[in-house]
Amino acid sequence: MRGVSTQGVATRFGEVVEASIASVVGQCHRLYEAPPLGTLVRAGDDVYGVVSGVATASLDPTRRVIARGADAASEAEVYAEHPQLERLLRTDVTLAIVGHREGGEVRQYLPPLPPRIHMFLYVCAADEVRTFMSRHDHVALLVRAAHPAADDVLAAALRLASAAFDDPMAYLVEASRAVAVLLASDTGRLNGLLRRLPLGT
Repeated sequence: MRGVSTQGVATRFGEVVEASIASVVGQCHRLYEAPPLGTLVRAGDDVYGVVSGVATASLDPTRRVIARGADAASEAEVYAEHPQLERLLRTDVTLAIVGHREGGEVRQYLPPLPPRIHMFLYVCAADEVRTFMSRHDHVALLVRAAHPAADDVLAAALRLASAAFDDPMAYLVEASRAVAVLLASDTGRLNGLLRRLPLGT
C-alpha cells in the first residue's frame, strides 16, 4: 500500500485496537498490508495520525512465532503449506496523533478525546493530504514525540506528503523552514533530519 491513496478517496485498511490522545495502535485487515512509515492516516472522520511504526506478530502474545521454512524453497511456499498462518498472525500500525477536525476545521494539535476502539482507519487521499499538510503546526508534535525514531517518522511524513503537491520541492523547502525554527538550538539534529529529505543539496 502506498503512502497516499491514489484512488481519489481515502482507502480503508484497518481499525483501532488501542487508543490514547497522543497515539493509536491499529490492526490491519490484511496481513502485511500496512501503510508505509510517515503515511497520513485518518481514524474515523475526525482524528489524524502519522504512521510511526509497523509490526507483525502472533495474534496470541503468549505464543511466539516459530520458523517453518527449513525445507521450503521460498517464502510463498511456507504460506502455501501453512495457510493457517494468515489467521494466526497480525500486522499492526502505530500512529502518532497530529491533529483532528473540530467544527469542520482542521486543528493541528491533539484532540480532546482519543478515537474509539474499532474505529476504521483510512489512508488519506491526495487532496486530504494537501489540505492537512499545507500547514506545518503538526511538525511540532512529531519533533517533540517521545519516540526513538521521531526524526525518521517526520522526514518520511514530509517526503510522502510532498508527492501530493504540484511542486514537491517547494513544499519540502517550506516544511524544512518550519522544522528549522523548531530545531534552531539543535543544529546536529536539524542537519540529520534535513539529510533525510530529497532537497537536492
